Parts: sequence; C-alpha cells; structure tokens
Amino acid sequence: MAANESNPKLLWNPENVRDVADSIGITLGDEPLRVLAQDVEYRIGQVIIESLRFMRASNRTTLTVQDVSNAMRVLQVEPLYGYESTRPLRYGEASLGPGQPLFYIEDEEVDFEKLINAPLPKVPRDTSFTSHWLALEGVQPSIPQNPTTAETSSKDLLPKGPGANPALAALAGNDNVSFRPAVKHVISKELILYFDKIQSAILDDDPDEEKTRLRMAALESVRSDPGLHQLLPYFVNFIANQVTLRLDDLFVLRQMMELTEAIIQNPNFFLDPYASSLAAPILTCLMSNKLGGIEDGTDTVKDQYSLRELAASLLGVLATKYNKSNRQLRPKLTRTCLKYFMEPNRPPAVLFGAISGVAAAGGPEAVRILMLPNVKSFDQAVLLPLHDKGEAHKLEYEMLVGGIMKAIKGAVGGDVKPNANGVNGVDLEREAQQIVDFLGETIGRRVLALADHTLNKAILEVRHLE
Repeated sequence: MAANESNPKLLWNPENVRDVADSIGITLGDEPLRVLAQDVEYRIGQVIIESLRFMRASNRTTLTVQDVSNAMRVLQVEPLYGYESTRPLRYGEASLGPGQPLFYIEDEEVDFEKLINAPLPKVPRDTSFTSHWLALEGVQPSIPQNPTTAETSSKDLLPKGPGANPALAALAGNDNVSFRPAVKHVISKELILYFDKIQSAILDDDPDEEKTRLRMAALESVRSDPGLHQLLPYFVNFIANQVTLRLDDLFVLRQMMELTEAIIQNPNFFLDPYASSLAAPILTCLMSNKLGGIEDGTDTVKDQYSLRELAASLLGVLATKYNKSNRQLRPKLTRTCLKYFMEPNRPPAVLFGAISGVAAAGGPEAVRILMLPNVKSFDQAVLLPLHDKGEAHKLEYEMLVGGIMKAIKGAVGGDVKPNANGVNGVDLEREAQQIVDFLGETIGRRVLALADHTLNKAILEVRHLE
C-alpha cells in the first residue's frame, strides 16, 4: 500500500513525455519523467475543467475547439490555431515500428477538374440590417428571423461539410418534406383584439367629439387596466415604430408620447426592462431636427415646442423612476442631452429640447454643475445672433430663453420667495454685475428681473465649482 501511495498510477502515459524530451535532445531519468508526467496530467485537467465551464456558460452539452482555446487563454497559455473545422476530423494511422502507432489528420484530396468545372456560386445579396425581438417576456416570438426549437433541433442533424454523413438529412426530415412547426400562440385573441382597437383609436385623427372621447378612453384604459402586462412589449414596439416612421406627423407623435405617459403611469406594469427602449422614441421627439410636415405657421411651431416639453417631462420620469434598476440610464440620458446643448450650430428647437432634457433627466444638480457654467457662451453663440435676426425668430428666441430660465429656477427647488428691493448687508449692484458676468447679458438680465436674492446666491455659488 505504501508503494502504491508513493507512486500513484498516472492516466497520462509517461512515454509521451519521454518522446517529446528526446525530440528536443533531452534525456530524462525515471524520477524527472514521473514528475513531468504528473504535471502534464494536472495541466490537461485544468484545461478540461476550464473548457467545461465555457461550454456550460454557453448552455451547450458539446465541448468545442473554441471552448478549449478560450480556456487556454484564461490560463495564459498560447492557444492552438488551425484545428477548428466544420466537418468531423478523420484520423489516419501509420506505424513507426512494432507497437508504436502514429495518428495524423488526413488531408482532404481535391480534384482540380471538378473544382474548375463546378458552377459558380450565386451572387450574395447586399448587406442589410434590421431589428427584431429576440424574446418577449422570456418567450421567443415566432417570426422568420427566430427559428423555433423544432427547427433548431432539425438543423443540428443536417450534414455539414463534405465529410459529413448524408443520411442525417433524411433523419432530420429535410429530404422531400417541407417542414414547418406549428406556431404557439402566446397572447389570447381577446388581448390581440384589444391591442388592435387601441391602435386604431389612438391613431384616428378625426376631430369629431366622439372620436376625441374614444382616444381619451383608450389612453385611460392603458393607464389603469391591470391585465395588460402581456401587451407591454408590443406597446413599446408600436411606439418605437410609429415615432421612427411618422416624424412628419405631429398628431401621431403627440399620441405616441401620450401613450408612453399612460404606460408609465400604469402601476401594474413592470417597466424596468423596457426603460431604455422607451427612452429612444422619447429622445427622438425631444431632439429631432424636424418634427411635423412642411407647415411653418406659428401654431405648428408652438405644437412642436409643446411636444418637446412633453417628451422632456417623460424623460425626467424615466430617469428618476427607473434609476435604481438601471444605474446607467440617467447619466446616459443626461450626457446625450448635454451633448446637443454644447453644439450651438443645432436648430433652436433642438437646443430647446436639449435644455429641457438636461433639466428633466439630470435634475437641479445637472443644471448647476453642467449647464450654468456654459450659459454665457450659449448666450453669445446662440441667443444674441438669434435675437439680431428680428421678429421672424422671436418665438424661437423666447422659447430658448424661457427654457433656460425654467431650468435655472428649478435648480434651487422652486420654493424660494422673491425678496424686496434690497437685502440687508448685500451689495445689490455688485451682485447684479457678477450675475451678468457669469450668465451673460441676456440670461443675466432675466435673472435679475426676478429680484430673487436666494436664486442669485445659488447661481453665484456655482462659480466655485468650476
């Protein structure tokens, strides 16, 4: 027993180690050979264990060459190259002497005459990109882009490569039979009918009073109905598609934002996985260069700004309500809006959306730290040139100034009261000059017109953060 414990039986043949040592001109004794064989066996076991971890992480039951390569990279070993193949490897056997077989991979013989005379492959189609749902509430939708479980299992039996068994196609049922599995209905017909009715009611732009009441009833149903959670991904997809395809229709965009608001207000919806998906169409309505058709009337421009204000409020709700489940959502939305605010060549409507977005998504802290230090340069680069253009751009000018003032007033919480003409111990003229120097002529004068010392003090404190 003692002898067996001191010399455990190895699974790895020590003669393989001796052959490698002999090939590089090293002669090994019995004890070094045994130690090296034990180490080789341990290292191979390490690679196998790491490879199995990669296999299980990929939800597979078959170990692949790629798993082994990944395992070797994790173990900081140079991986092997050139052994991955789409067909089973065939090994040949040669003899180096009595009892010394040598195995090698057989090279495939290619007939040049057949290769030259073979028909040319079809011209590949142009590369294109599209998007589709991989899973809805954990269930894979039955669309052409997503193969079903039955199709996947049958494809596993298809012959792959010239060395594969052609009989596998017959086993897979793909010889002469057009096989298409039955589609499993995930949503009841009643919910499908309800979803169609909601779509038609919301998109009906008939100004008739009865149609208007029907639109309001549809939104109220989405806002309060407790049994619509299965339709949530379809609502999100519907909103994204309509906003993407109907940017020239202000009515549709407004309805999509109101539908988004109704979805957010429904307490029975679990929106955490869909917050980022809902943020995309909201950002589109907030900062798209052109919303609506070619009409340039005053009412149309006001409707565009009203839509951007609604989108900004929804963005703020998403950033605040779902920040705990998605820590990156609020910083990402704030950075996106701030990026547009820092580009003065953007149209005034886009800059208004960016200002409203920073204030709504980032909150008072973002306004104080990110926006206020840049207001003076924004005044010089955007507001003053826009003011010089005259009455034609007066509405855009006032909306931009109003958006900045709203953000600044919200930066101190909105609970301060205007002071009287003076404040004891405060040099009002010096304070006024500092406000104008810090915020610029346009915004500085508007802030001073509020006669709010608390607001002025909060603004001037920001200078120390630069």
